[in-house]
Amino acid sequence: MFDKINNFISWFDGIVWGIPLIVLIMVVGLYLSIRVGFLQLFHLPRALRFMVKNEENGVGEVTSFGALCTALSATIGTGNIVGVATAIVAGGPGALFWMWIAAFLGMATKYAEGLLAILYRTIDKDGHVLGGPFYYIENGMGPKFKWLGKIFAFFGVSAGLLGIGTFTQVNGITSSVKNYFDPNSAWVVNIFGTDISITVIIAGAIVTFCAGLVLIGGIKRIASVSEIIVPFMAVIYIAICLFLIFYNYKSIPGAFKEIIEGAFGLKAAAGGALGAILVAMQKGVARGIFSNEAGLGSAPIAAAAAQTKEPVRQGLVSMTGTFIDTIIICTMTGLSIVITGSWNIGLEGVAVTTNAFNAGLPFTPAISSFLLMLCLIFFAFTTIIGWNYYSERCLEYLTGGNQKSIKIFRWIYILAVFIGPYMTVEAVWNTADIFNGLMAIPNLIALLALSGVIATTTKEYFVRTAKK
Repeated sequence: MFDKINNFISWFDGIVWGIPLIVLIMVVGLYLSIRVGFLQLFHLPRALRFMVKNEENGVGEVTSFGALCTALSATIGTGNIVGVATAIVAGGPGALFWMWIAAFLGMATKYAEGLLAILYRTIDKDGHVLGGPFYYIENGMGPKFKWLGKIFAFFGVSAGLLGIGTFTQVNGITSSVKNYFDPNSAWVVNIFGTDISITVIIAGAIVTFCAGLVLIGGIKRIASVSEIIVPFMAVIYIAICLFLIFYNYKSIPGAFKEIIEGAFGLKAAAGGALGAILVAMQKGVARGIFSNEAGLGSAPIAAAAAQTKEPVRQGLVSMTGTFIDTIIICTMTGLSIVITGSWNIGLEGVAVTTNAFNAGLPFTPAISSFLLMLCLIFFAFTTIIGWNYYSERCLEYLTGGNQKSIKIFRWIYILAVFIGPYMTVEAVWNTADIFNGLMAIPNLIALLALSGVIATTTKEYFVRTAKK
């Protein structure tokens, strides 16, 4: 019975995250890029300046940088380490090139989401902010489309609670801790007939306690913690990868050659070139989208809380999230894997990146593995707190702002984190994938419907600020 359910979930996950949705997200990104004049190319320097310079006299609950870090806390996760490895193993080094293309187009999508989040958000008399796809659907497209906003919010709550923010992340943390400290399961206790490593129990309890401390404080505490952890973990991981890349500098030209050749099937035989391109494209684009979440509608929930009066400004700040997540961090992982050749030696998942660190860094395997474990812990922990915020805001919209239900949900979420280490995660991951993908559909509909508003608001802003 359970096997049939798992098989159905896996099949439906493949349908949701199939070619049609991937193509739709890419086409929307290209269309929005054209409508806003490819600003992700021409205005990226301005966006990066806005990212670290908060707007004076802005209206909102947290700084623009805090809102960006909250969004990044959810998007920068184990996918940046494990997901990139999976894409390259399945699609070859060329998958990394198509990941870049997905990110480039996704920057325009993320810009549009951030812009609309500010333009259509609501602020009550107490200064509490609520915004995101559900509000730009209802307030932008009109009240008759409120049902579409409700659908998005339902999928958002489900995706956060049923796996992407809880079970899978804490399971990833405890598994990495166990694999490092107790790989042979020497220290175990029997719980309900199952041998559980003591390291899993201790790590799970610590993660739950730390997550609870952050989550009970709400958005301001989530943002303040994210402002510290996200830059710290990103800088540390990038520094390690850069050290690996430049330590093996002689392999860099060959790595880029492999990436380009793989992206366009140049090494495949004539009859297999097209197939090689399609596989690299599918794996790279799918992983790029899943990593940076451009088009899924999650990031604008955090963007809506930013202290700003300028929708375009926050759109530009939101856009940098995709740049950091995929163009920088995923690239660091991908280059490390390609340079060391770890992608084609029969390994899978995190073992690919672990092998790359062990082979490419001039340290003992124990030190290299420890560094990667720390990065995984930080990446997964921030995803837990980021997705709690997304889920709560979706629930707030569904319940009409019922604070009691939100407080109850918060404790249920913390409980889910606590039991996560003992869950079988395959079906949970697939379920979370499904809800993640289903979130994208109402969001993409809204982005297309409001593309005229996006283009007009963008043009007006740049004309107005050009005069200053």
